[in-house]
Amino acid sequence: MEGPHHRKSPPDGTTRRTALGLIASAPLLAACSGIQQSLSQFSSGNPEGVPAGPQQQPQAVGTGQVKIGLILPLSAAGNAGLAAQSMRNAAEMALAEFQNPNIQLLIKDDGGSPQGAAQGAQQALSEGAEIILGPLFAGSVPSVAQLTRPRGTSVIAFSTDSSVAGRGVYLLSFLPESDINRIVDYSAGIGKRSFAAMVPDNAYGNVVEAAFKQAAGRKNGRVVAFEKYGADRAAAARTVAQSLGQADALLIADDGESVVATADALTAAGANLRNIQLLGTGLWDNPRVFASPVLQGGLYAAPDPSGFRSFAGRYRTKFGGEPVRTATLAYDAVALMAALARTQGAQRFAPETLTNPSGFAGIDGLFRFRSDGTNERGLAVMKVASGGSTPVAGSPKSFGA
Repeated sequence: MEGPHHRKSPPDGTTRRTALGLIASAPLLAACSGIQQSLSQFSSGNPEGVPAGPQQQPQAVGTGQVKIGLILPLSAAGNAGLAAQSMRNAAEMALAEFQNPNIQLLIKDDGGSPQGAAQGAQQALSEGAEIILGPLFAGSVPSVAQLTRPRGTSVIAFSTDSSVAGRGVYLLSFLPESDINRIVDYSAGIGKRSFAAMVPDNAYGNVVEAAFKQAAGRKNGRVVAFEKYGADRAAAARTVAQSLGQADALLIADDGESVVATADALTAAGANLRNIQLLGTGLWDNPRVFASPVLQGGLYAAPDPSGFRSFAGRYRTKFGGEPVRTATLAYDAVALMAALARTQGAQRFAPETLTNPSGFAGIDGLFRFRSDGTNERGLAVMKVASGGSTPVAGSPKSFGA
């Protein structure tokens, strides 16, 4: 399993935004630099076969009257357990930074398994949880939903696999669809009409393909070449390289190391990537991409970087280490729960409250839940430059209709 991304960013001043729409008066700490997890990330509990650690005991944090279940793979092996610990820290940090929240977190360790997630959810529900945050693994979400749906209790899970979203199950994560919609819309806005694309032949690539073709069609764009690749990129690169004369933008949607390898394969196939606008997703936010000569000037969609720097600085001060990239999800989830508990009364976690079309503002910028359980994020457009990236279009201040 690919590990969560660790950012080492300098601390920045804490900024605040207000949650939008129904909770306009409730402050949520804002902040983020965007690394989207691939769909394969955190899809299962223990793919490496490494034994998990000892089960951690349930913990209650806070003294508020509104009880919130938080299910994380705290004792899971490897990167998953490390990510879960960082997310728990971030959840407790949100509770500490939100002034006098009327909530209590019921933290449960699912061990990285569907059975553990179901057991944790059952415990939280029996203790009075009004909503469940988590689990992290896609494979564990259905086992929790089986318990919550009959009770009309909502779940806000952290999986990046949109196939597990649905009625009463919302995903607070970085979904590829948001990245693709933002970068295609921006490209069309600067006059790009003909697109080529190379994506990996895996679950992430399948989601990107559907979102990309839909987004291009919505903007009356033309897809002149679309190729998937496995370990060997050469054949796909040759096919795309032959079509680039008809395209004015090329999407390469993969993680940093693979993006560089794909660009190199295209160059070897005779493509001159300096003559075309390169496009990417939040996975491009990677030092390998920034260091690649042929990827300079490429554009990718990601959350605005300033927020995560602020969050990471505060986290570092409080816990003495670096947060994993997914830690902001736990922070935003808890901060949102505190804001809704303060302002929305008995309807605080109702579907119509959670799916408020104006959305909410958090560390990773604007986000809103759709009725189908997926989410939409307000993303910036970043430009690859040597040693880092620079914003060319900021995050939106509000969602369109």
